[in-house]
Amino acid sequence: MTSSAGSGIGYVDIDWQGRPLRLEYQWVGASESAHPVVVFLHEGLGSIAMWKDFPQQFCERNGFTGLVFSRYGYGNSTPRPADERWTVAFMHAQAHEVLPKLFSALGIVKPWLFGHSDGGSIALLHAARFPQGVSGIVVAAPHIFVEDVSVNSIRQARETYLSSDMRSKLGRYHADPDSAFWGWNDIWLDPAFRAWNIEEELANITCPVLAVQGEDDEYGTLEQIRGIRRKAPQTRLLILPECGHSPHRDQPEALMKEAARFIVGQG
Repeated sequence: MTSSAGSGIGYVDIDWQGRPLRLEYQWVGASESAHPVVVFLHEGLGSIAMWKDFPQQFCERNGFTGLVFSRYGYGNSTPRPADERWTVAFMHAQAHEVLPKLFSALGIVKPWLFGHSDGGSIALLHAARFPQGVSGIVVAAPHIFVEDVSVNSIRQARETYLSSDMRSKLGRYHADPDSAFWGWNDIWLDPAFRAWNIEEELANITCPVLAVQGEDDEYGTLEQIRGIRRKAPQTRLLILPECGHSPHRDQPEALMKEAARFIVGQG
């Protein structure tokens, strides 16, 4: 385990499926907290840098200790080789295999998971596989099945990436923007991925769940979070007006307030 002096960024090495991975991570917020660590899981094009200051602000305001990291293929973590394609089970692999190794390496026990988009799906899958291993989860704009609106928006993102300066913009947040973009875009547009559905697994979740979605989410309908509550009835729903797919950017104050209240209330 190594750290970058002064930047607050560290790197942890894990072995995954017979190969070494280096993941970048950053501790934010309080050095000590009465609450479990809050682990932030980013979206399909996200990274530590893409969260900007949301995790830091959220944790500092509420006395939480937070852990932000970039998944394999994102940020400054090990990039995905150009000829490697994610499989339909890529989020299951992150939830069931990578997260336990990361938590073990960093000494994290029974955290709260705060996931956005694909990161929200990974949080749900981890909580379903390890129901006693998490204190609770907050998921913002998660996916539990594939909808036409999701595929249409992701197809539009591909066209934008190929015809605009989107690649250079993503380069601000990823050492290898092609690794991040094509890893996410190719699998979501793979016809085999249309059958991806994690609804039945959600019934195994026993921890508290706050499921958040914007009314104007361009990547999914409110059936995504309503479906979570049908399978895990302890779920509380938070539907935000004037909010798209990224509540932490569109409605950060409302999200911070309600998520903090939910976490503290479960303590």
